[in-house]
Amino acid sequence: MTLVAPAEAAKKPAETAPVLNVGHRGASGYAPEHTIPAYDLALKMGADYIEQDLQLTKDGVLVALHDETLDRTARPTAESAPGDCTGLVREKTLAQIKTCDVGSWFNETYPQYAKPEYVGLRIPTLEEVFQRYRKSTNYYIETKSPESAPGMEEELLRLMDEYGLTKPAADRWQVLIQSFSPASLQKVHALDPSLPLIQLFSGAETSQTIQARLDATAAYAVGIGPSKGDVDKPLVDAAHARCLDVHPYTVNETPEMEKLISIGVDGMFTNFPDRLEAVLDKEAANGKSGARLAADASESCRAGIGV
Repeated sequence: MTLVAPAEAAKKPAETAPVLNVGHRGASGYAPEHTIPAYDLALKMGADYIEQDLQLTKDGVLVALHDETLDRTARPTAESAPGDCTGLVREKTLAQIKTCDVGSWFNETYPQYAKPEYVGLRIPTLEEVFQRYRKSTNYYIETKSPESAPGMEEELLRLMDEYGLTKPAADRWQVLIQSFSPASLQKVHALDPSLPLIQLFSGAETSQTIQARLDATAAYAVGIGPSKGDVDKPLVDAAHARCLDVHPYTVNETPEMEKLISIGVDGMFTNFPDRLEAVLDKEAANGKSGARLAADASESCRAGIGV
């Protein structure tokens, strides 16, 4: 890969594409994470993407849940047998998991946002999410703990193909696939090199350690997802020099949003999509058109440096 000067490349996304507003687990500041109400609310508040963390059940079904275990967010119901709503997701069948209530914990933890209708909410499968929104929105999907869930990537790509999302993902970033696991992303890249991938970096990294990995990342990904505390102007410029977009997580306070936008990030994850929408104001993207502009800017950048 031939690199352009960072000062030149830093123009890449900010001047040609809007900052993307990603609803982190939906509008999870206001509603129970990874539930349909949280996704609906995120979209209502201006999110350009809704995020799904993936876990794989014992019987091979992808569900939208952040944790490997059910303990933090799941509560048993009258339908649950003992043990159904505690322990590792990968050791439970979908039928067991579907007995669990994942709304009550939110009402207990965040009484200021509690609503009666959150009681009894169920964990959605990825297929149920696709069935609800089809091609009307953009999805930002993470393979979680893929080393403990063989076949996760293949099942994700199968569902994307079944619901007609593979080509829109490749052409206009309707689906972005992210992971902390380079091996998982490289597996997806080998299965379908056209899909846009985002390499996540943990908060244990620094701007410098991430910069050292950018060349390797650019071989299979279109962007990076660093922790917000690791993002500085040198990292943004180094990523842009390699035509990598920068989408930090998880940015919830207005001053943080303004600072990150000022140094050129291309999007961010937030539990409060309405706050980011207010910061962006007239510069806010409009859902699918924002994703398309981001995809076009990335493609143009890569063409310009001969990737």
